[in-house]
Amino acid sequence: MNTPDVLQTRAHALRLYGLLAHWPDVAGEQWVAPLLQWEEDERGRRSLERRIRDAHLGSFKPLCDFDWAWPKRCDRVAVEELMSLEFIKDTANVVLIGPNGVGKSTLALNLAYQAIAGGHTALFTTAGQMLGELAALDSDSALRRRLNRYASPDVLVIDEVGYLSYSNRHADLLFELVSRRYGVTSTVVTTNRPFKGNRSITHTLTRRRRPHRDDRGRRCPKRRMSVDKTA
Repeated sequence: MNTPDVLQTRAHALRLYGLLAHWPDVAGEQWVAPLLQWEEDERGRRSLERRIRDAHLGSFKPLCDFDWAWPKRCDRVAVEELMSLEFIKDTANVVLIGPNGVGKSTLALNLAYQAIAGGHTALFTTAGQMLGELAALDSDSALRRRLNRYASPDVLVIDEVGYLSYSNRHADLLFELVSRRYGVTSTVVTTNRPFKGNRSITHTLTRRRRPHRDDRGRRCPKRRMSVDKTA
């Protein structure tokens, strides 16, 4: 209910000090509540746009336009469950595995967008771009700062892991970053390579975690999904 006290609190939250200076004169006016709502909506819209821009999402196909008939082996129910963002609450990780062109990046971008819309921080990058940037840093302090930047978002999407061959330096950096984030924040990875070896990125993302359980204590599957173009 928009009582004068509630409206005044909203005006304070918006820092509308000019309006507040004349509050005794305008508190009972009918235009005050719509004005505050317009300001809140506009600031919310601008905030969302800024966070999307800072996350480097770019343009992408929304999930409502995703062609579920193309990747014939894609668990739509699992994807929609991920969109509920429960995996962020559990600090779980997501690995989307499949060949080129089946929509892994689209799904990952939609996850990042949904996280931002839900009030979380997110960042999207390709493995090649991120590792090239990290490997080019020539001081330990600069490397630590950049690693902290990638380690801090609630959701980090690393696209196209495994598409290129990595040097030992690149592999070490990737392993260190994922290890830093493990169990603290959620990482979403797209890759065209299945699990292979104890030091693979996908193994690192799913190792050590205690099995997730539902409200009845039943064991739930890990958040790992294959997206394939074959039946």
